[in-house]
Amino acid sequence: MNYESEFIKKGNEAGNRSEIRAMINLTSFIAFHARRTPERPALKYRGEEISYAVFDTRIRQAAGWLATQGIGAGDVVAVLMKNSAAFLELVFAASHLGAVFLPINFRLSRDEVGYIAGNAGARLLIVDEELAANAAGAKIVVLNEAAQQSVTRLADDAQPAPMHIRHASDLMRLMYTSGTTDRPKGVMLTYDNFYWKSADQTIALGINPDTRLLVVGPLYHVGALDLPGIAVLWHGGFIHLERNFEPESALAAIAEDKLNAAWFAPVMTTAMLTCPTRDRYDVSSLKWAIGGGEKTPEVRIRSFSEFFRNARYIDAYGLTETVGGDTFMEAGREIQKIGSTGRAIAHVEIEIRDEDGRTLPPNVNGEICLRGPKITRGYWKDPEKTAAAFFGDWFRSGDVGYLDDEGFLYLTDRKKDMIISGGENIASSEVERVIYDLPGVREVAVIGLRDARWGERPVAIVVLAEGASLELPALTEHCRARLASFKVPKELVIRDSLPPQSQRENSQARAARRAGDF
Repeated sequence: MNYESEFIKKGNEAGNRSEIRAMINLTSFIAFHARRTPERPALKYRGEEISYAVFDTRIRQAAGWLATQGIGAGDVVAVLMKNSAAFLELVFAASHLGAVFLPINFRLSRDEVGYIAGNAGARLLIVDEELAANAAGAKIVVLNEAAQQSVTRLADDAQPAPMHIRHASDLMRLMYTSGTTDRPKGVMLTYDNFYWKSADQTIALGINPDTRLLVVGPLYHVGALDLPGIAVLWHGGFIHLERNFEPESALAAIAEDKLNAAWFAPVMTTAMLTCPTRDRYDVSSLKWAIGGGEKTPEVRIRSFSEFFRNARYIDAYGLTETVGGDTFMEAGREIQKIGSTGRAIAHVEIEIRDEDGRTLPPNVNGEICLRGPKITRGYWKDPEKTAAAFFGDWFRSGDVGYLDDEGFLYLTDRKKDMIISGGENIASSEVERVIYDLPGVREVAVIGLRDARWGERPVAIVVLAEGASLELPALTEHCRARLASFKVPKELVIRDSLPPQSQRENSQARAARRAGDF
């Protein structure tokens, strides 16, 4: 069964769309800018400024190279890569061929990568040389440092491929996200989802050809890739891409290239604001930076405004399932609405609902539910989890919050058993599954405790069988072999027993144990 074809068929039936195809392939807007302003810079990576004309040529040649690797329409192309110009070339090259792009978190272990690539049915896995030891689950191609600058260096003789026309409901990307189960779920994102989110972010953020975006977050994450990410190129703007986040390098990039926009995970904002050399850099060009991923304390907003004097900090709320950026805080209301992530963007509706799906009134806590054309239709090859994720056509976020009388969203808890550390989601049950494989472990609960740097840190609460022993170094070694490093518990607490499951899942109990009172 061709799963993508079935997905498209069902999507067309659900949306009552015609079968007429349209020129919505991602490379259509790159080609547009390459024709009109060929010398205009599209992106900069490791000191090389790449024009729209050059970028367009590289994308087409990279697509031709992918075709020589057996990739065609509907095939899944996975990448296990840090940020690079080659990464962005492959985003567009896969779309050019009508393939499905799958970015994998490069912090994951080999077992985790193998599961994702295998579950997605990836035909090809392209991996940076330094990450090759963790590659698994598909045919593998390794990129050395030269190829990271441009994947076309692997294929100087590859012929440019013709564009494969796509439909709005066609699957564009798969992104795997941690859920409450022991394995991540593949979020299906269509061209519809991408274009609607780009249009809405354009309205909310004022993106235009003069937008000069700093990208320092990892491109496997919707924050870096989509908030607003490659939507800036839709307008003919400019992206300065850093391979890794370093606070001083980020500040230097803003100063050197007069960058005026950015997305920062909370831990990045803190690192820049506490960077001892920060005053060496002229950051007056920055106009706004999107934050989010946690409730932003007032002190951070004030500290940001004191240093980035011409910029505003835009708190936001979003999910992988919604391609990020469902709410944005409005200019001038940051302090008045402290603790809020702002109001919904133009084509997203938000309601707060109870366990039975009934809509709740303002100022009453419940599950945050969203509806709109940028929201996923569901999870890859998982109709049961897809059905459980919706009340009708309202997506259930798993987060708890309320809307005030003006429609500003406030987050108060997470319904999902989820830890967020440094902007990364960690499913407690996924870590618990690994710890249960240790001999002598009778019961385990992995929880999140507050952490000044990371937001939360994972902690393992373990009940051992009689006569068994376990210490943190052994736990760490066991988990590191099977999990990404950010998922490995930072503390181990041994207990004689755990509270009943119902008590552990009670939101008040979870809040108490995060504060250290387990």
